Amino acid sequence: MTTIHPVILCGGSGTRLWPRSRVAKPKPFLPLVGSRTLFEATLDRCADQARFAAPVVVTGAKHLDHVEAQGCAGMQVIVEPQGKNTAPAIALAAHRLPADAIMLVCPSDHHIADVTAFVAAAEAAAALAADDWMVSFGIEPKSPETGFGYIKRGDAIPGGFRIARFVEKPDLARAKGFLAEGGYFWNGGIFAFRAGAFLAELARHRPAMAQATERAVAGGSEDATRFHPAAEAFGALEGDSVDYAVMENTSRAAVVPVDMGWSDIGNWEALRDARPCDDAGNCVSGPAELVDCRKVMVDSDGPHVSVIGLEDVVVVVDGDNILVTTAAGAQKVGKLHGAANQ
Repeated sequence: MTTIHPVILCGGSGTRLWPRSRVAKPKPFLPLVGSRTLFEATLDRCADQARFAAPVVVTGAKHLDHVEAQGCAGMQVIVEPQGKNTAPAIALAAHRLPADAIMLVCPSDHHIADVTAFVAAAEAAAALAADDWMVSFGIEPKSPETGFGYIKRGDAIPGGFRIARFVEKPDLARAKGFLAEGGYFWNGGIFAFRAGAFLAELARHRPAMAQATERAVAGGSEDATRFHPAAEAFGALEGDSVDYAVMENTSRAAVVPVDMGWSDIGNWEALRDARPCDDAGNCVSGPAELVDCRKVMVDSDGPHVSVIGLEDVVVVVDGDNILVTTAAGAQKVGKLHGAANQ
């Protein structure tokens, strides 16, 4: 059995789940679904030592205390001098691992209900990555979502499919068309690579980024379980996502389909849908009373909340801050003045 090296990307601005999530403590470090934080749950999914090595966590200095407080034994932490998007973060981890190590890149702030399905997909992706495929998890779409990028399935290969193309976030009509046609998956931001193969692809398609991350690692320093890349070299590079830098350019892009109860918990509506609800679709955390309500979510850290006769509404109370929004309006929470200046 191939040992899989989890690489956990850990950060975020904390604005989309304001007021519960804040810049100082964004959603990965909050117990939003169940008693474990999203970061802890991400580590838990990769805790089987028969399958997974100790994780490598890539984070920024402002989240380091949370990472270390909620982390696990054997964890290595790479402290980015500044955020440069996912491609440089993955490259840092790849340089810190053996060239033949199979990396499983996971965001730290997603919810996955079916861990068995996740592990099975990880093993299938690892097998493809061992043959130098650049592998993406393809999340089985349940609805015509316009907030996600899509992956179109190509020819079958052992354990998965070639990726025919990546599709930017579609409008509603195109998203409905993808579901009707079939063969499309949500791009959930979970990837598997052989470390050396990823670095080779990065050098081929983003040579300046590859050279800068290599210099940053070569000039970096270690502090117990922390690694600090050289700030000047890392700061000089132009950041980009792994999708744009590698996945959309490589000729070795593959997808492993998976249905695992996935959510990116991207806003309050998504969190409502990830939590257990009653027969009317209502979801309550904290003291609340709901009368004649449907699909109402209340999340209060103290004050009692009463709601009557509403549908598709979210009410959040966090200390002195109160948010009331329609479920559709939850997409705009990050634009609030309070969220941006918390």
